Amino acid sequence: MGEDRRFFIVTFAVTAALCAVAYLPSLGLPFISDDYLQIMLGRKYGPVESWSSLAGDALYRCRATSIVLTWWLEQWFGAHALIFKLVSLGIHIFNTWLVFALGVWKPVGWRLSAVAAAFFAIYEGHQEAVIWFAAVPELLVFFFSLASLLVWVLWIQDSCKGWLKPTGALLLFLLALLSKEPAVVLPALFLLTALVHRDQWRPIFSAFMVMIAVAGIYTFLIFAAKTNHLHFNDGTFSLAAPFLLTLANSTIRMLWFWGALSLMVILLIRPQQWRVILAVAGAWVLITFLPYSFLTYMTRVPSRHTYFASAALSIVVGLAFLTLLDRFRQQRRWLSALLVTMVIAHNCGYLWIKKQDQYLARAEPTQRLIQLGRSHTGPIRVRCFPYGGEVAVTALQVQTGRQASEVIIGEDAGDGGSKDTVTDFCYDRMP
Repeated sequence: MGEDRRFFIVTFAVTAALCAVAYLPSLGLPFISDDYLQIMLGRKYGPVESWSSLAGDALYRCRATSIVLTWWLEQWFGAHALIFKLVSLGIHIFNTWLVFALGVWKPVGWRLSAVAAAFFAIYEGHQEAVIWFAAVPELLVFFFSLASLLVWVLWIQDSCKGWLKPTGALLLFLLALLSKEPAVVLPALFLLTALVHRDQWRPIFSAFMVMIAVAGIYTFLIFAAKTNHLHFNDGTFSLAAPFLLTLANSTIRMLWFWGALSLMVILLIRPQQWRVILAVAGAWVLITFLPYSFLTYMTRVPSRHTYFASAALSIVVGLAFLTLLDRFRQQRRWLSALLVTMVIAHNCGYLWIKKQDQYLARAEPTQRLIQLGRSHTGPIRVRCFPYGGEVAVTALQVQTGRQASEVIIGEDAGDGGSKDTVTDFCYDRMP
């Protein structure tokens, strides 16, 4: 019992430390583009008296948890980038612990989940969800979805006894649906885990149908509000999108290269005991990528949208790691040290060097505009800006306290005052 307790404490501490080490440089980054829109959404919909308006917004009611969180953060701490980034990092740490908690499911086990959590903590592929606060819905939908799945698994493994656990799973599922639309695929993950426990199918089926009904109502409400839903009308989402191409492209890109290397190790050594969990991981990737595959602006999902799927990737990497250690027992110590060093160096190095510079470049347009807004009085005319007029206006509102009427967008807009008091701004380089 003492050794088990030590194992859990060490795993929690090490995975939290890995998260902190990987994302420590990013804590110094300023807000980036849509972060300002997220703060304005918090101001608009976050107060309790505005929740009825939030419920009437077809798009943002599906982001309710992140909007309310954003409102609370600004009320308590102000619009300070460091606070918001620390919160994102904190949620990522909790999500990493939930990946470790997958060890409660017997086909996974604690040994595998510990390795998977360590990889998930530092994996660079989903970095946008952690670094960019506007992507906090990705963190929250993962948190509530995985928590719901874990409660579901505990109920199944307890021979489906009682009603408290399935009710808890349902409540967490509802919170996931209020975090982002991809939570609608969670019943598919419920079914995936239930297929391993087919001897208890009758009670599982009843609970599963409740989850399906909730997901069905949620989906119906989204499509019923299609005419007023921003993403159905701005070219972001379409059922006519080449989703199979996006699904395949996104899966292949995420597998490169740690996933591909891990699959090669597993296929070469062929550990028989991993067949079930490897199949579950593959299905998990396809299921969690599917909602994002109907995006129309690119044929692969952005980094932030890989967050949920990367939990399954972490399981695959963990499988390969343990397979190698079990195969080469005599070389276990130096082999594990070598592999851990390589994984940490690659992922952290990529985050610290390449991605850090990219995020600084992405933040530069808004930072330049904010500096101008603080140093000049009177209206500002934004003649060119890579993120669009709404971001320019909200950035100045949040960081300089200006009114929207003081910001003029476009070459041909009115001066908003006498010509000698209007300050022009132009940033025409794409970050």
